[in-house]
Amino acid sequence: MTEVRRLDDRGEDPEVLSDGRRARGVRRRAELIGATLRIVERDGAAGVTHRTVAKEAGAPTSLATYYFATLDDLLIAALTDVGEHYERALREILDRGGDELGELARLVAAAATDPGRRRALAERELSTLAARRPALRGLAHGWRRQVADIGRLHTTDPTAIDALVAAVDGLCASVLLSETPPDVNRLRSVLARIVGADD
Repeated sequence: MTEVRRLDDRGEDPEVLSDGRRARGVRRRAELIGATLRIVERDGAAGVTHRTVAKEAGAPTSLATYYFATLDDLLIAALTDVGEHYERALREILDRGGDELGELARLVAAAATDPGRRRALAERELSTLAARRPALRGLAHGWRRQVADIGRLHTTDPTAIDALVAAVDGLCASVLLSETPPDVNRLRSVLARIVGADD
């Protein structure tokens, strides 16, 4: 028997209408987060306001304040987006197995590419902001925990694991500051030395 859906007074299916509105809401929210990340990349976190984000997204300011009531809400959403990107990449490295340190070195080196640089700059800016705003700190630790998980595949020494996390953080900054392309093999050697996995 075919399912019969109830239509509203205008002959529209409320479930479909609701799903359509939900999809538009998800899309608009993503556009605002994307605009926030572009501003962070170009002007730093200090350049983020509801007005500048709305302008960057080609939307009215009221739309930015509708989806993100406070500036912290907007920055948390942007930091979450960046963090989730790195967490997905690191989770794939862990799930694939193989040369995790080589894959980690390639992820660090990606900060020298155009899309990688944008993400790395945004992560750096937002992590610095998280150091000042307690509400953002938990989000800034996500990808670092997964780097620690990669370290635990090679050592049980907690100091070496902490050193690996710190090294990845520092090497990302170094790649952003360098005027020459990073040497992935050298990056891997540095990471391997830290966890005692020298080839």
